Amino acid sequence: MTANSIDEVIDLLETIIQQTKNDNDNLGYFAGLYQAVTITVKEKLNTGYFDNDERMGRLDVLFANRYFEAYFNYKQGQGCTKSWHKTFELAKNNRLIVLQHLLLGMNAHINLDLGIAASEVSTTLNIDDLEDDFKRINTILASLVFEVQQDLIQIWKPLLYILKLANKADDFLINFSMKIARDGAWKYARHMVGLQGMERETAIKERDDKIAAFANTINFKSWFLRLIFLIIRIGERGSVSSRIQDLKTISKV
Repeated sequence: MTANSIDEVIDLLETIIQQTKNDNDNLGYFAGLYQAVTITVKEKLNTGYFDNDERMGRLDVLFANRYFEAYFNYKQGQGCTKSWHKTFELAKNNRLIVLQHLLLGMNAHINLDLGIAASEVSTTLNIDDLEDDFKRINTILASLVFEVQQDLIQIWKPLLYILKLANKADDFLINFSMKIARDGAWKYARHMVGLQGMERETAIKERDDKIAAFANTINFKSWFLRLIFLIIRIGERGSVSSRIQDLKTISKV
């Protein structure tokens, strides 16, 4: 299933959201956030926010279709990129907190998919014209994730204290803001735009391997941090379905 317009992207995301809510599937968290981002992007089109609205609309659809291809292929038992496969498999782990599930989805989608999609709406001659809009769409995503972080801290206020105590607050609240990931995604987009054929396929595979491995950073290996996040997970309120719904209605930036 693929989308041909930004409205169809929103509709397909709604299909995934409703199915994951019915199944109490953790994959619905990312879909809920993604829909909020897409609606915000749609609202900002033709307002002067983006430099090139037509290109931004095409990028949004190409970008989303990489997620849809991975999601529906996985659900049908077919192949997808290692980055998404890792994310989908880790979604079965009910000990991960909501924010970890979101960051796993962002890791696959921003670090791999965004650079590929950006290269598909650009040429070597005009790729630099996309940089400001590229950063703006990431600003929207980062702002909504920040709101999720703040909501999480309000729901479970000992979170920030425990992270500081564990000397991990900077890693979690700053590095995992995905700033580093976004900067890397832009460099990757500029690299990909000049590649074709086998050279392009090889570059995607190499990048995919690295991004899949990076998912282990979000799914902490340290037993101490896993214990901390298990405690936080126990403190999360509501069902999977209700938390997915909360992400659908997150405040707009």
